[in-house]
Amino acid sequence: MDLSSINPILLIASIMVSATPILLAAIGEMVVEKSGVLNLGVEGMMITGAVVGFAVAVNTGSPGLGFVAAALASALLSLSFGFLTQYLLSNQVATGLGLTLVGLGLSSLIGKPYEGMKSVTLPKLHIPLLSDIPVLGRMLFSHDIMVYLSLALVVCVWAFLKYTRAGLILRAVGESHDSAHALGYKVVWVRLMAIVFGGACAGLGGAYLSLVRVPQWTEGMTAGAGWIALAIVVFASWRAGRVAVGAYLFGGVTVLQLNLQAAGANVPVALLSASPYLITILVLVIISARGAHGAPASLGRAFHASS
Repeated sequence: MDLSSINPILLIASIMVSATPILLAAIGEMVVEKSGVLNLGVEGMMITGAVVGFAVAVNTGSPGLGFVAAALASALLSLSFGFLTQYLLSNQVATGLGLTLVGLGLSSLIGKPYEGMKSVTLPKLHIPLLSDIPVLGRMLFSHDIMVYLSLALVVCVWAFLKYTRAGLILRAVGESHDSAHALGYKVVWVRLMAIVFGGACAGLGGAYLSLVRVPQWTEGMTAGAGWIALAIVVFASWRAGRVAVGAYLFGGVTVLQLNLQAAGANVPVALLSASPYLITILVLVIISARGAHGAPASLGRAFHASS
């Protein structure tokens, strides 16, 4: 095994790209769960965003429009989940799993004509002064705009939940929807807005996969990224900063195993490929063994105004 073939500058840069789609999906799902809703349809929303974003970008020649379309499509898909769970009071777990199946089937149908095509991608940004810093400039300050928007989104979500009245209301709904309703807050509307926001973020994450990370459409290209995003929310104990750490850790493991394969590591390729998922499962087992997770008290519980 020749470890000297692994370029640390490219490794760090690749980690930032690899972590971005998972970070976008995970931070959106964290907001949804903070409102007391468990949406297991992240994978379906991501794959829908991936195919819609790719189709729009190919037909318009604009990756920016592709990202907008992806966010809207996934937000619309999440709205169907919101209607079923918040108005018809369907089971959140079953409905979320159904959403994933719908998203996978829909993406397969829409994406069939686009298989094998290449898409325009986002250009790399040149940040004055920062991009010119030796080593660090190439590692940290020469990425596309979505990398930095994902990090900015983490800061915005953290500030929103901690310092704003709307964020306090959302957290109150997630902790005790009956108490929030008694105080006059519209629990269903708060949760619907959180669900739509989470869907839009998942769509952006999916579009990043098909427009930047691998600028082409391949059926099933999310490859479990939505499930990893769900796991990261638990790993992060529903805290925005930890969500970013979890996404970058998973992105790091994913990129590292690819580099180890290229370096000729004397480890079965199948084991290296499975390592990010195995590590995620291990972390979740450890967290579960600790007992207290910090989950919102009303997470997954249906709300009805007359209850």
